[in-house]
Amino acid sequence: MQCTLTVEGLTEARANELALLIEDQPDPPLAVTINETDESGRIWNLVAYFTGEAEARGAGEQLRPLLGPQAFSVTALPDVDWVRRSLEGLAPVTAGRFYLYGSHDRARRRSGGISLEIDAGTAFGTGHHATTSGCLLAFDCLLKHTTPRRVLDLGCGTGVLALAAAKALRRPVLASDIDPIAITVTRDNARNNGASAFVGAVTAPGLKHRRIADQAPYDLIFANILARPLIALAGDLALSLAPGGALILSGLTRDQEQAVRAAYRNRGLLPAGPLRIGNWSTLCFQNAKRPRRSRHGRFLGITAEGGWEAD
Repeated sequence: MQCTLTVEGLTEARANELALLIEDQPDPPLAVTINETDESGRIWNLVAYFTGEAEARGAGEQLRPLLGPQAFSVTALPDVDWVRRSLEGLAPVTAGRFYLYGSHDRARRRSGGISLEIDAGTAFGTGHHATTSGCLLAFDCLLKHTTPRRVLDLGCGTGVLALAAAKALRRPVLASDIDPIAITVTRDNARNNGASAFVGAVTAPGLKHRRIADQAPYDLIFANILARPLIALAGDLALSLAPGGALILSGLTRDQEQAVRAAYRNRGLLPAGPLRIGNWSTLCFQNAKRPRRSRHGRFLGITAEGGWEAD
């Protein structure tokens, strides 16, 4: 059972000093925090977390000559499933027709729309982040105008976007990520959501995988990564997009919109207005070659000039 070692009645400087000392011991703690316990008196404490009571008491004895009048206490942590506790704080997310929930909310899944069960874990993306929600909202708009046949989710994380596309389209979707753990999680999520037959997943940096190349060009590509790799991949993504195909990008902030948009406009892609949630942006583009809708960025139901914002 994990235990904490706590030292009370410290100045901030002393708490920081002891934190450095305890972290340098031969058997360091799992984590160390310092906390202000009395703002008016400027009193702080130190809390170190250990795998067991013996380790915590041993560290306390090592510090005893340095503590002076301060004493330390060792407390056993309650046997709580902290992962489960943290999941219970994640409420379901609605993004257009898509409804994302954790396994703890299975009983609350709605009857209409498309529901996806995604738990927080070792890969990025549960739908709670504004970048994922933005991509789902953009995809929801796209589905009102067209039905993509070939879909790629680049940097898939937990596979939320690939799963959303597979469930909505009932067509094969390819997911890729540089992290092999993400690919394992994506496959698990596909199986748990009854979409294994439609979701393929490969480990690859960028678009450098034979399977990605063999299935190109794509009618829809999701790339929810970061601004810098989005700019670096602009040329490859533009070449991988079918005539009239749609590109939905996220993982960037409002102040990064201009640089990312310019990189894709320079490759001949037509931008739609940004979709913004808080400080996060989702950018949408269409291949200018034989676009399926208008040439003015309305293929996603988002005007090129204004864009729109979501709460």
